[in-house]
Amino acid sequence: MHCTVYRSTLRDYTYLYLARSHDFEDLPDDLRDRFGPAEPVMELDLAKTTHLARVDIDAVRRALADAGHYLQLPPRHPLEEEIQAALEGRPFKPD
Repeated sequence: MHCTVYRSTLRDYTYLYLARSHDFEDLPDDLRDRFGPAEPVMELDLAKTTHLARVDIDAVRRALADAGHYLQLPPRHPLEEEIQAALEGRPFKPD
């Protein structure tokens, strides 16, 4: 399952995972308007990826299969994210 990750140029820490089989025109108008102009960040093959830094990879896979996209919203607070990463035994990777 291949996707492209885009960064919102309007909203910090906001990313959109878009299935390769979908285009921005396929997204709901409201989502496109709120996300704003998108900047490609990376290409991912989620079949070969075992985890993602800030989101549950299985949730991303399900959303891509069902809707063709997954919206990653900003963390509530970077310190909370760092604490959660430490509790899960994984490195904290701030943006």
